[in-house]
Parts: sequence; structure tokens; C-alpha cells
Amino acid sequence: MKSADRTIDVLELLAGAPRRLTLSEIHRELGVPKSSLHNLLQTLVSRSWLETDERNSTYAIGLRALRAGASYLDRDPVIEAAGPLLSQMRNELNETVHLARLDGSDIVYLASRESAHHLRSSSRIGRRLPAHATALGKALLAVRSDEEVATLLPKDLERLTPDTVTDLETLIGELNQARRDGYSFEQAQNTPGLGCFAVAVPGRQPAIDALSCSVPLVRLIDEHRPQIVSALVHAAEELGHIARRQAR
Repeated sequence: MKSADRTIDVLELLAGAPRRLTLSEIHRELGVPKSSLHNLLQTLVSRSWLETDERNSTYAIGLRALRAGASYLDRDPVIEAAGPLLSQMRNELNETVHLARLDGSDIVYLASRESAHHLRSSSRIGRRLPAHATALGKALLAVRSDEEVATLLPKDLERLTPDTVTDLETLIGELNQARRDGYSFEQAQNTPGLGCFAVAVPGRQPAIDALSCSVPLVRLIDEHRPQIVSALVHAAEELGHIARRQAR
């Protein structure tokens, strides 16, 4: 069990790292003895779960990990059903739209369709962001009780931008607003200059998936808001129905 835990710890560390890491850096982060860690890294490299440079001095996620991730995306009925709906929404709104899933206190992007505008947002598939700082996360936190939210989130909420809400009481106030409105909205809390609307996908109790639409604030006028919210609500309801049928 210890070996399995260490393997997963290494893969998760390198998956979230912005660059290749050395043996010493991995040792410092995980606290695994260097001799055991070196053997584990070499095994993962030999199986293509990790990649290393010519001198075996730095390590990164390997091609086999992509295969595992792609298999998850290919076999999930919600992701499969979301594709045409995201394309339809993108065509209707001409803004970037996303599907994401709650994983612990983070949201993970599962599918996306980008706007044709030169100025647009984008998020790579598999990207993780703190739920409290995103409209997607707020939509999914809002379908949970305040007590569940407090238990789910870390004590110290990460600040991504100067506008990120890092106070739990203020966040709860935003979630109450989302509960009343039926959708969440955040402005520049995740990315400066960007606003985002999101709606939870019904079907599971509580919901774990949400749809969003991201709009540069310079392009976001009051007349667009009802159209965006209506498109999100309609797509989320349809996706909930499709996902339930496919999951039977």
C-alpha cells in the first residue's frame, strides 16, 4: 500500500508542476527516501508514466498518463453528451463555454469550446482551479449546505487575483445569491478582465458537474446576461436528462 501511495503522490505532484522537477525537489515535496524514490522514478520512466531528460536529472509526466486521462474522457457519458451542447452554446453566444467537475475543493475542466473572437478565454482540459474562485465551482458549492461548503474547502482560501474572495463569510453570501438566482457569476476572481456565468448540471444529488460561459468584461453588457443565463440553464437541463439516460 505504501508503494501505491507513493506512486500516486509522484504522479499527482508532477501532473500539477509547472515544469520538470529534479529528484531532490520531488524528495523535498514528498519526503520519500531518495533511494526508494529513485527506484520508483526509474520504474515509472521505464513504463512511460514519466519522462526524463538525457541525464536522468529531471522528471515530468509521460505519455502513458495521457492514455489514462483520455480513457476517462472517452468513457464518461456526461462528457460525451456535453460535446454537441457546448458547440451549440458556443455558436449561439459566440463566447467560450466549459464543462467542469468538482473534485474535492477544486474544479477540473473536462470539455471546452472556444469563442471565435480574437479576445477570448481558454482553459486546457484537465486544468484544476480552486472551486471558490470560479463561477463553475460556486455553482456546485451553492447546491451544498453552508456546513458542507465549510467542510469541503480548505481553511485558507487561495487568492488567484486581487478580486478573489478569500473570506468564507463573503463566499457564503455569494453562494446564497447564486441559490436565489439559479446561477453563479464571478467577475475577475479567477482571471483579471474576465467574467463568468455558470449553472450546475442536475441529475446527481448533489450535482458534481457544471456548465459555464466566460466573457471578457469589455464585451459583457447587461443585454447579454439574460441570453447567457438562459442558454446555460437550457443546456444544463438537457445535459442532465441525457446523462441520466446514458448512465442507466
